[in-house]
Amino acid sequence: MFGTAGLRLEERRLIFYNGLFLLLAAVVLLLGGDKDDMTANIKSVTVLLGAFVAFMLLSYIWQITGFKADCYILPIVFGLTSIGLIFLMRLKPDYAFRQFIWLLVALTVLIIVTTLFRNYHRLSEYTYIYALLGVVALILPIFFGVEQYGARSWLGFAGFQIQTSEFVKILLVLFLAAFLAENRRILTAGTATWLGIPLPGPREWGPLVAMWGVALIILVFQRDLGTALIYFCTFLAMIYAATARIFYVLFGLVAFLLSGFASYQLFDHVQARVNIWLDPWPYFETSGYQLIQSLFAIGSGGVFGSGLGAGSPDLIPAVHTDFIFAAVCEEMGLLGGCGLIILFIIFVYRGLKTAMAAKDEFSALVAAGLTALMGLQAFIIVAGVIKLLPLTGVTLPYVSYGGSSLVANFIILGLILNISHKAGLEHEK
Repeated sequence: MFGTAGLRLEERRLIFYNGLFLLLAAVVLLLGGDKDDMTANIKSVTVLLGAFVAFMLLSYIWQITGFKADCYILPIVFGLTSIGLIFLMRLKPDYAFRQFIWLLVALTVLIIVTTLFRNYHRLSEYTYIYALLGVVALILPIFFGVEQYGARSWLGFAGFQIQTSEFVKILLVLFLAAFLAENRRILTAGTATWLGIPLPGPREWGPLVAMWGVALIILVFQRDLGTALIYFCTFLAMIYAATARIFYVLFGLVAFLLSGFASYQLFDHVQARVNIWLDPWPYFETSGYQLIQSLFAIGSGGVFGSGLGAGSPDLIPAVHTDFIFAAVCEEMGLLGGCGLIILFIIFVYRGLKTAMAAKDEFSALVAAGLTALMGLQAFIIVAGVIKLLPLTGVTLPYVSYGGSSLVANFIILGLILNISHKAGLEHEK
């Protein structure tokens, strides 16, 4: 429907509308803040205005380079990132400035991915290298990592900390996409039958189960159960996308329930998470305090919220990471929380539409897998914050504070947009 200029013009129009929301929030924060603290005010203006200018410049760069990717995904990500920056500025201004620096790094990485790696099909040639790199990246924090929030998932480098599992999820999707694209027919039709159900042989399902099993075992030792759950759900989603066989999903869910029950019996930290989920009140002064304060914050926000800067979300520990959704609900209300969820739903819709437009199996599986990954991560953390699921401690994509998460998520964005660009070129032929 649009040429390159038209796509990018529509993209900038939507970014501009998001920028108006960002400007209004900045005015509210500045008027409600300490007017004598010029350093904090300058940082606020730099962060919020800088984010708007950076996304606009990115759109112009894509227009110059003839990038024909979906024009709606970047504005959605800008909207999510803007909400994150606004609430970080509201809650922890120093963290907001750090997040802005990480955002500039992430946008630079995005430019590199969408400029130098547009011929992404070569990524399908390194199937088992992804598996090896993923296992190594998960093992390193066990021996050399730093423990935070009960999980040993971070590596320290010169004052910075990198969460390797954020990048392993990309390797997992690339491995599964390459392997499933090569073996899809056998996985679908099978080479043997069991109770009348066609099943593939060990040569086909063995590497899949091995990669999945190693990842989950290592993540259990890291005590990073949220990431393990995301990996598992993404694994099932991609298997179903490749084969359209519900049997694999049902078998996987049974395996998940059995492994979940075993983990509950074997590991104290799993028992603690489940017990807090079932009834946090006996743990009000200890491990349940965080979740209870989150529920109080969401309830006090009502439908319309207390107003930006008028709530008390800072009473929630780690509100800038795991519980930023509760802060949004308290100060922007149920409507603000639902608006945030709708942005993620639209992101998933555009990502799946990109997968459906792809002309080859590898591209379709990468787009579907990365989109499922982002959607599942958003669902799992939001469900934990509102007590629908046990709290897992993962970040809300593009919104929560976290440098590793932000950079990894922008790499994911770049890969999805590259697939969209390729589909746009094929459509023009």
